[in-house]
Amino acid sequence: MSDIINILPDSIANQIAAGEVIQRPASVVKELVENSVDAGADKISVVVKGAGRTLVQVADNGKGMSHTDARMSFERHATSKISKAGDLFGLRTMGFRGEALASIAAVAAVEMRTRQAGADFGTVVEIAASNIIRHEPDSCVEGTVFAVKNLFFNVPARRKFLKSDETELRHIIYEFQRVALANPHIELSLYNGTEALYELPAGNFKQRITAIFGKKSKNYASQLIDIAAETNLVKISGFVGSPQSASRNATQFFFVNGRFMRHPYFGKAIQMAYDNMLPHDTQPIYFITLEVKPENIDVNVHPTKTEIKFEDEKEIFAIIMSCVRESLGKFNFLPSLDFDTNRTLDIPAYLADNKPDMPRVNTDNNYNPFAAAHSTSSNRGISVKNWDMLYERRQQQTSPYDTAEQKAFFSPDEVAKSNFWIYRDKYLITAVKSGLMIIDRQLALERITYEQILIRLQQGQKATQALLFAETITFSADENITFETILPELEAMGFDIDKLSAPSYTIAGIPSFLTEVGSVPDLLRDIVGYVVDNTTVGKEIYEKIAIRTAKAYARKTHSNLNAQETEALIASLFQCRTPNYSPEGIKTVVILSDADIWG
Repeated sequence: MSDIINILPDSIANQIAAGEVIQRPASVVKELVENSVDAGADKISVVVKGAGRTLVQVADNGKGMSHTDARMSFERHATSKISKAGDLFGLRTMGFRGEALASIAAVAAVEMRTRQAGADFGTVVEIAASNIIRHEPDSCVEGTVFAVKNLFFNVPARRKFLKSDETELRHIIYEFQRVALANPHIELSLYNGTEALYELPAGNFKQRITAIFGKKSKNYASQLIDIAAETNLVKISGFVGSPQSASRNATQFFFVNGRFMRHPYFGKAIQMAYDNMLPHDTQPIYFITLEVKPENIDVNVHPTKTEIKFEDEKEIFAIIMSCVRESLGKFNFLPSLDFDTNRTLDIPAYLADNKPDMPRVNTDNNYNPFAAAHSTSSNRGISVKNWDMLYERRQQQTSPYDTAEQKAFFSPDEVAKSNFWIYRDKYLITAVKSGLMIIDRQLALERITYEQILIRLQQGQKATQALLFAETITFSADENITFETILPELEAMGFDIDKLSAPSYTIAGIPSFLTEVGSVPDLLRDIVGYVVDNTTVGKEIYEKIAIRTAKAYARKTHSNLNAQETEALIASLFQCRTPNYSPEGIKTVVILSDADIWG
């Protein structure tokens, strides 16, 4: 029987490795920019075209490579970062496996130009699908320039399953942000074609955060609280957001030894540090860097190196929670003790000059306790023989709870619309045939507004209410990509929005049914955040926008309804197609039967 096990050619092995290392264009950006950081560059420029499908170009002013190293860098497991197994436990560089360039060259056409500082000439290398096309001297600038073209050209299935240009560009921005935040001392820029998405000068950590995310809200920097702690296990620095800055899609970053990481366990420590200070369904903002001894962590866990194992994980968890709580306490964000003073005695202050009055006793010299006529009590005039009449009178008294109004309110046959109670400024309680009905006022308004918006969108109705003063909104680069995608749908709803210069826009009008929505820029940010979180752009966009708009509208207006508006809300709710549930599937109505009430 013949042998059937063969050693795969390098080209096939590289394509297999590329499946783990290079998952999308953003992976190319990540690997090349991290190489530039390891090369000691203090200026890095990234240019993408076609969301990275057509071109990813990364240029740096790092130390460059020699003629031989330029060719060797495309071999599998060729690296300058480590030389022995022990080096894995003392990593200070972003890369160390030597897989990135070989994987990229296996699924794209790559051109690299590099020159060392002080060298008379540089080197150009062209490679496509792991095949060397050109390797020769070149007159190029100092540093290294990579141009990766036609990604996945030889793997049609991988190219087919890439997402839309907007989604892929958003992932590129995310990877760029992570490297930029981890290295604020490096000047970085990102261009989509000729459009500058980011041009970040070198600076400190807070300046870099503000440069990237400062457009998300006004006074973004003032919402950041400095944190710092240093122990034998870990050194912690960075910023957390004030409780007021928390949002459903909060910006959250962890870095360890200059490397971005995902760590839900440490994220829980921060969440616990806020301890009931955050509004429901929101998350805190944080940008936290950890410095630990390289031998106490394991970076070689996942191909993307974003999952890191810590030797002292539980101890660091406690240190992070304590550090954040201390910082919140310094800025008076932790709740203070509030003693109950309602039941205390109001004791007047003692003044030496004020002499107390002597008590006075008044007597009635004519009072005769044996004379019934002088009795001041009405009961004294009743003969002892008629004592049983007291019981009969008590029996004949009508209970205050048996009035006609109360009987009508609890009548099982019909319910007057005006008879309802408002409990905790949130719930409506009224009587129905089967018991007591409890309606969540905010969720009811969400359902009503949601169906009204969908009907208008489906029927093509468009009614715009012009704003007295136009408002301006500015998005971050990743938010702007989403906003431009959904802008036609927003205009179909009745928004009148003009583009100033990306990523800034002027809001001149809003849909007529949103005149009481409050802050229009905040509403648009909520909608963009919802779409980003759910990465939904397509046929369901109307429904997603309707849900988010309805939630924002209901949250801002549900507590300002008067009695007539509340009656109209109840009537409108039961005209909806699905009155019992909110757009997100939460119950709007609960009925308590008599058995539920009395047991």
